[in-house]
Amino acid sequence: MDTETEARSIVVKIGSALLANADLLTPRFGFIQRLLEDVTRLRSQGYNVILCSSGAVALGLRIVGETPESAGVSDKQAAAACGMPLLLNAYKQVGHEYGFEIAQVLLTLGDFEHHRRFLNTRNTVHRLLEAGVVPIVNENDSITTEEIRVGDNDRLAAKVAQMIGANDLIILTCVDGLYDRNPDEPGAVLVEEVEDVSVYMEATIGMSALGSGGMTTKLKAANMAQEAGCTTYIANGEADRPLSSVLNGERRCTKCLPHPNPLSGKDSWIANRLQMAGSLEISGKVAAALAGGKRSLMREDVVSMDGDFTRGDVLHLYDCDGVELARGLSDFTSEEIRVMISNPDTLADQLLGYKTKGEIIRSNNLVLLDNRHLLWAAPEAMTPGG
Repeated sequence: MDTETEARSIVVKIGSALLANADLLTPRFGFIQRLLEDVTRLRSQGYNVILCSSGAVALGLRIVGETPESAGVSDKQAAAACGMPLLLNAYKQVGHEYGFEIAQVLLTLGDFEHHRRFLNTRNTVHRLLEAGVVPIVNENDSITTEEIRVGDNDRLAAKVAQMIGANDLIILTCVDGLYDRNPDEPGAVLVEEVEDVSVYMEATIGMSALGSGGMTTKLKAANMAQEAGCTTYIANGEADRPLSSVLNGERRCTKCLPHPNPLSGKDSWIANRLQMAGSLEISGKVAAALAGGKRSLMREDVVSMDGDFTRGDVLHLYDCDGVELARGLSDFTSEEIRVMISNPDTLADQLLGYKTKGEIIRSNNLVLLDNRHLLWAAPEAMTPGG
């Protein structure tokens, strides 16, 4: 896909509460009608639209005889299997009314975290857009477990926006946007424009009954989008033109501004993680050297480590105070690094049985966070040699 086409792409995330009737757990066809009518309007103006849709679990709960409160993990997996055909059928029926086709794209954590799968997924989405098809993306909730799931469609949508180089991410929810405190509290004020999402993280605690995340995951998603140069809008979906009215500035919402100097596609993929594969603690002298300019991370720089990972996984780097500094692609498995840092006086070649310089993370695969990202807390289990 050419740059011009990519620049006109919009990713839309739709929350479960908008798609499923809270009492009946059935599709809200009225909302879907308004949504796809507006999608049609944007498509006629030259935009590509990708939908990241929640709702499958909520729509399937009634079929498996459960409620949002009573459902366990296996219940939700079964509900997702039952609800996905209902959700796609609703989109397909209304989409045909407006003359366009839809396609289902089911993803898991690995499709975002492993670079080759990330690129393959991107190619599929681009091909669908070239064919004039509207991709409807969702996590494959019927097979994912806690260890291998994204966990919320807000960050999934942000990763899709990063993946395709979208200019805009619209997160449709049941409130007007981000408030400076719980919106139910007296005096709560809508925050209309955000540069640094970290300022508002403490004010976002809360979770909807049908969804898997509240405003916290939306701000995490916005931060991911910011680093990829994408503008994020958090807006109420209950409007006649839920998308175009936001893009045209016609109604209240929260606009999260993109970073003026976005990361490259590769660096954005490295820096914006959904799960932590592993982590390394580095010495204070090395931390200062990293801050002064890019350099490779060597075996002798590592003080301690945590996690079981493979070559090509992204590692999080911390200083001795537990402050996250950078993220980068590992050139070794966790076991190889454990062997190297546990035997500092033996050459890496002799320890591993092949020729190597002992560069754990090469400089071109290392991204400094530079106060641009929401930082992750250091694992408590980080110890010398694992």
